[in-house]
Amino acid sequence: MTKSILRFTLFILTISLNAQSFSAKIIDESTKQPIPYAAVQTAQYKGVITNEEGVFNIDLENNSIIDITISSLGYKKQVFTIEYIKNSNYLIELEPSINELNTVYLSNTKPNLDSIIARTVRNLSKNYKTENLQYKLFLRETSYMDFDNLDFEISKTSHVRKKQLVGVNNELKAMTNNIMTSNFVHFTDFKGELSVMDKDSSKLKVDKAAQIINAKKDFSLENIQEKAKSMVLKYLDTTLTYKLKTGFFKIEDSLSLASENNHKEDKQEFKVTELKGKANRMLKDTRPSPKSLLSKILDADYYTYSLQNVTIYNDEMVYAIHFKPKRAKAKFTGTIHIADDSYGVLKADYSYSKGKRGSKFNLRLILGVKYIEKISSGTIIFKKNENNWFEPRYIRHEEGHYFYVNRPLKFIENSPAKNKTLFNFKIEGIARHKEELLLTSTTKISKADFNTITELKTVPYEKQRKYDASIWGGSETLAPTEELKTFDVSKD
Repeated sequence: MTKSILRFTLFILTISLNAQSFSAKIIDESTKQPIPYAAVQTAQYKGVITNEEGVFNIDLENNSIIDITISSLGYKKQVFTIEYIKNSNYLIELEPSINELNTVYLSNTKPNLDSIIARTVRNLSKNYKTENLQYKLFLRETSYMDFDNLDFEISKTSHVRKKQLVGVNNELKAMTNNIMTSNFVHFTDFKGELSVMDKDSSKLKVDKAAQIINAKKDFSLENIQEKAKSMVLKYLDTTLTYKLKTGFFKIEDSLSLASENNHKEDKQEFKVTELKGKANRMLKDTRPSPKSLLSKILDADYYTYSLQNVTIYNDEMVYAIHFKPKRAKAKFTGTIHIADDSYGVLKADYSYSKGKRGSKFNLRLILGVKYIEKISSGTIIFKKNENNWFEPRYIRHEEGHYFYVNRPLKFIENSPAKNKTLFNFKIEGIARHKEELLLTSTTKISKADFNTITELKTVPYEKQRKYDASIWGGSETLAPTEELKTFDVSKD
């Protein structure tokens, strides 16, 4: 008991010393399970969202925040004082919305789902705006690489001694073992303002960006190829240059160990167009355009619907409707929550339906390459604003790709002898990628104001050895997951 009190006291001290940063966890009062993506309102049009573990962070702004309002689908909207949360050991229990209307409504007058979906589609352009908008946003990206098979070997050479050949193959084997036993993950965060005039015109201003990555365990496919190539070059004639070919295709024409050693380290900066592309791709699925995910799952020609339940959210009746594919071209299954009075979508959860896959190609026999998109899932959350239209609040998308590459590489001397070294490599595994976009505010922007914005080509980022919330200066961001909080490069 004494140790528990001491830990709690130290935690309180840490909270007060860290620029009034405030963190708490929201759980279900009955099941004690965390409640992800709950809205935490700190002012009329300001607040954050809990992460997938039910945790949120806010800044107390010199103690100006006295209480917070928490709402989530399926739960009663409740107000908690900061003092109450502190006294509750930073654990907030939400009461499920036991809705008597739910039972009466379902038993007496079952709603017409075709009518609900049709009205939702008709109201898309009214309920969702896509042009002349400025979003304040925070984007977090988490990437994983899991290898199932990895094999590198020099199989044939016309001029490397046997002892050297054994040496390079031993190095390649050691690198392979290191990669296979490592857990590769890296995180990228940035916050800024995205201004959108229309689907073809947008500008991004990045306020701050950060990356947490272990450079020693950067096992991206490109990085692995570079490491293996450098190892092979060490055992060749370092006074010469080489052509690098795979099959009939020439990859590089003047490759040498000297050029590899002189390769400058990449600058610590991101291309703004790439960051903007990520944000725009995620926002695309929230728009009422024919190709957006929102429009696709509301297409009654391709999906079939069934009512899961009816609940109350912010004093409004909401339908929870399950959807699944009706035709072969439809890929997703999930649940969509639709408000009764406005027919606006409040939340959509989706994932590939059983047996469904995304893009793929299989040239394994011809080129030794295979690729399949196996995972695609996510959550989209909207909130109704003061203008009575729905703005995106949080978007999460996760994807996973199976990849297989089995190709020979040939190093050919740029010399009269044209000595050759044949290097075989095989890589197989799963690349996973998760993106989360938190939109803290959405406002109108004029064409004149848009034109005054200058978009930079690159933006510097801060490379961190472990997560440090202080770099965001108390601004609204996503709380780190336990995985991110415990990630520490210095421990490796």
